[in-house]
Amino acid sequence: MTALRLILGDQLTRDLSALDGLDPANDIVLMMELQDETVYAPHHKQKITLILSAMRHFAQELRAQGLLVDYVTLDDPANTGSFTGEVARAITRHQASRVIATEPSEWRVWEMMRDWGEALSIDLEIRDDDRFLCSRARFARWAEGRKSYRMEFFYREMRRESGLLMEGDEPVGGQWNFDHDNRKSLPASVTPPKRTRFAPDAITQEVMALVAQRFASHFGDLVTFGWAVTREDALEALDHFITSCLPLYGDYQDAMKQGEAYLFHSVISPYLNCGLLTPREICVAAERAYQKGHAPLNAVEGFIRQILGWREYVRGLYWQQMPHYARSNALEAHRPLPQCYWSGNTKMNCMAQVVLETRANAYAHHIQRLMVTGNFALLAGLDPHEVEEWYLAVYADAYEWVELPNTHGMALFADGGLLASKPYAASGAYIDRMSDYCSSCTYDVRQKTGPNACPFNLLYWRFMIVNEGRLAKNPRMAMPYRTLAKMTQERRDTILQEADAFLEALATGAEARATGQITLDL
Repeated sequence: MTALRLILGDQLTRDLSALDGLDPANDIVLMMELQDETVYAPHHKQKITLILSAMRHFAQELRAQGLLVDYVTLDDPANTGSFTGEVARAITRHQASRVIATEPSEWRVWEMMRDWGEALSIDLEIRDDDRFLCSRARFARWAEGRKSYRMEFFYREMRRESGLLMEGDEPVGGQWNFDHDNRKSLPASVTPPKRTRFAPDAITQEVMALVAQRFASHFGDLVTFGWAVTREDALEALDHFITSCLPLYGDYQDAMKQGEAYLFHSVISPYLNCGLLTPREICVAAERAYQKGHAPLNAVEGFIRQILGWREYVRGLYWQQMPHYARSNALEAHRPLPQCYWSGNTKMNCMAQVVLETRANAYAHHIQRLMVTGNFALLAGLDPHEVEEWYLAVYADAYEWVELPNTHGMALFADGGLLASKPYAASGAYIDRMSDYCSSCTYDVRQKTGPNACPFNLLYWRFMIVNEGRLAKNPRMAMPYRTLAKMTQERRDTILQEADAFLEALATGAEARATGQITLDL
């Protein structure tokens, strides 16, 4: 009796639970390139290319191992373009009696998949995704009864359960978190390493041509594509990070520099999120670097916390709170997303840098996402749904399970504090301290009001004024609200008038910069 073993585009892992117990003589591995999945958000061209090419390479590897693979390409004339349609066709094609799948990463796919048994008259088995270090059920037990979720407490439990960076029941180094050591700006004397890039092979070039033709209107450039599309190359990228970047990752993980898109960041999240790498092997590799004296504890702990703590945490929160989580809007933010998020055409140098680097690379590191584009969206009161669609579309590592909590809860505080204890709101002073963007900006970061004032300064205090009733009692917001309490009504009125005038200019395109050159790390 034939079973279809379903592999999705973010499940490119040989020991995937859907493949456990596979009978090579009878079972069929089903992989599908789907129009629905390429357009439900206007995905970056590099993101589509990465996933489709990685899928094709993975199918090739499975066939080389003797497995029977039914692979449906995007341009197959018979392709229905949907999960349900292609699974139904495959059931008929192979006279299959069972469908075995690993649980999908996104709620919308889960809703489709769980109805297949009845809708397609098939024996359906959906298995846990055991690539994650915390199952959905395990997170639900941790979250039960909590009014708010705090990653730090979850992270400590995961450290104990995994044994990573532990000495018995105590953390290595005597403390759980070294975040206070990881907030340095980048000195001019420190030069980040050049990153490992991978020249597109014949398969990738074929996919690039398909994407260029079929998704010409989508955001992003293809000419700079250099992502790994095989596990072998993804492991090389991991090794490059551990060897060349991890030692200084901790110190400078919050830094930003014009013309340096990657700094000391790992740039492996696209491989982790599509399955070419697994979280445990990445964490073990980092831990081994510390044990061998190659990387300091603050760097290794900070990196492992991003994966073992934050990544597992947001995935658990996503599944615990969906589908209603995406509908909340605690700060009642409704302003449309301005065009500069797509064009980069703004006089704000920090925003222009991040958007144009994102267009070129399908990547920006976490501080650029949180404290530049995310911070601006928060301060400007942009509609959460539109902002979240943008983040989902433009980054190669973006899938809803990881993008939505990070954007909705962390960047926008749209969940009212379920994920984060306070809004991550900051004026231009933060960006100036952590980057060199402000030195070549049209606006003056030192000015709080006036025609040349940094918009982040105006919008920061506008945000505080507009949300005073919602946020003033938050103990972590006490300091800015004490400052606000000392402001005269005249100053408040000036801030609101100038901030609203800026937002109107941004919406109409009047704020756009003149065409010019911008330095990018390609």
